[in-house]
Amino acid sequence: MENFNMSKHTSFYALGLSYKKADATVRGKFSLDTAAKATILIQAEAEGIESLIVTSTCNRTEIYGFANHPYQLIKLLCENSQGTVEEFQEVAYIYKNQDAVNHMFRVGTGLDSQILGDFEIISQLKIAFNESKMNGMVNSFMERLINSVIQASKKIKTETEISTGATSVSFASVQYIIRNVKDITNKNILLFGTGKIGRNTCENLVKHTKHDHITLINRTKDKAEKLAQKLDVIVKDYADLQLELQKADIVVVATGAQNPTIDKAILNLKKPLLILDLSIPKNVHENVIDVDGVTLIHLDHLSQITDETLENRKLHIPAAEAIIEEITAEFMEWTKNRKFAPTIQALKEKLNSIKEGELNVQRKKLSNFDEEQAELISNRIIQKITNHFVNHLKDGDSIDEGIEWIEKVFQLEQEKSFFQ
Repeated sequence: MENFNMSKHTSFYALGLSYKKADATVRGKFSLDTAAKATILIQAEAEGIESLIVTSTCNRTEIYGFANHPYQLIKLLCENSQGTVEEFQEVAYIYKNQDAVNHMFRVGTGLDSQILGDFEIISQLKIAFNESKMNGMVNSFMERLINSVIQASKKIKTETEISTGATSVSFASVQYIIRNVKDITNKNILLFGTGKIGRNTCENLVKHTKHDHITLINRTKDKAEKLAQKLDVIVKDYADLQLELQKADIVVVATGAQNPTIDKAILNLKKPLLILDLSIPKNVHENVIDVDGVTLIHLDHLSQITDETLENRKLHIPAAEAIIEEITAEFMEWTKNRKFAPTIQALKEKLNSIKEGELNVQRKKLSNFDEEQAELISNRIIQKITNHFVNHLKDGDSIDEGIEWIEKVFQLEQEKSFFQ
């Protein structure tokens, strides 16, 4: 396994939890808002961690970074979320070095998404990367890795059909409504929240239900009004939420709140109500099911809906994996070259120093010393010697041992943190 050391004691890690082992409640505990992610970056820098990326979505919370031990990163996550180390250990995954790189490629290309081929995650990785870069928490290794993952994502999207067909959480929610609610055109639909999922759901509702009984509420009304202008839906004030809940037959909740915004206390119903909670953490309290006539469906249930589109997407996994393998190999080649580049540069400087010393001796000895010819020949010899060492390091089984041997024989001193 390749070691991506920034020093002899650090390794590259990818750790976190996802929909695979952690249900929505547990994912909610480890969910990180913007402030929490910013705090983690600040704390990481104070602890001497030189490169770190933090992502938190409805399906996963992850940290990618260099550390002496993964517990450094686990501690940062648990201190800035509602989750505990014990809970993390029950559902988490920890990948190191090559495995961590492979994991980021699968996540960023949609192969690890709850709905196969959902490319929304690459946008979230880009945002996380930009936040880290603005805070000076990105080294050249991380930048190259992210760019390679973005390249793989684009290539898979354009050269395979793994993302064809309308399949996403928002689309699945609309499909659920259509399949399970009779006489949909005469039902009142309330959408609460205008985040990414909320906007997509609203667009799908307008497109696939084709009626004018859709009401939109958001804490920030101007955001709702902008969306309403585009989709021609009704907007109500946040203060009217309780009243609109009484009128609704279907409620779709897609807010970014850290605590439930709807519970049984504000439900005063006179007819059945279907509630779809598309939020992480959950924004609808489980106690709503105590109210007669309420049906609560959460994000995880919708993500399990499989249809012909998803089955067709699975056929394109091998092609996607081939693209990932190709671009991963290119990245690995870059890391190898990057790793021994400082040693080769130091070797060149050492050989040039030896050359200059010898040429000075010959200048004093020979009255007809050909400066230009001696310079040309010695430079060619130095280039041939360094090329031999480069080829040896590229083809060798252990780059670290090769680098150590060269440094020892030639007594080289150079900067070790080659990923900075």
